[in-house]
Amino acid sequence: MRDLSRATGMSLAGLYHYFESKERLLYLIQKHTFSTILEKLKGRLEDVTHPEQRIRIFILNHLEYFVSNQQGLKVLAHEDEALKNGFSSEIAGIKREYYRICLGLMDDLRRTRGLDFNTRTAVMSLFGMINWIYTWYNPRVDGHADALAERMGNIVLDGIVRSIKPRSSNAKKLTRTQ
Repeated sequence: MRDLSRATGMSLAGLYHYFESKERLLYLIQKHTFSTILEKLKGRLEDVTHPEQRIRIFILNHLEYFVSNQQGLKVLAHEDEALKNGFSSEIAGIKREYYRICLGLMDDLRRTRGLDFNTRTAVMSLFGMINWIYTWYNPRVDGHADALAERMGNIVLDGIVRSIKPRSSNAKKLTRTQ
């Protein structure tokens, strides 16, 4: 709180007037971040039915927010388990909803294309890629969020769609004999 006081020019007492604790402030930051990204995602997905396009929208939505709010992502990544006293359960619920949406998008892709892959592993891989951009992202080198989302979407979807064979009895037989 002292660092925040110095950085904002607000007195420490003034900060505690508005935020009774560091934990409350962290809760508000996380709630705002996750609620904002979740609501924007829901709006963007509303009229889109194509499974691959929906995954691309998920990636773009995530990257647009976090490229514009890199410090917020850093706080979220490093302070994820700091919330206690009931604050964590609300944030965990929002995060679970966001995760479930992504899992549903991967399930839709798997079903629609007749693919056989572990959707949970695909989602964890995607989150691993998009959640750590704050450590290396450089807009001069990596471009804006839309260009980055396009390339990351290609990596994820090409990896899933092109490297995984559709489910069939022949594919199962090959797997068993190898």
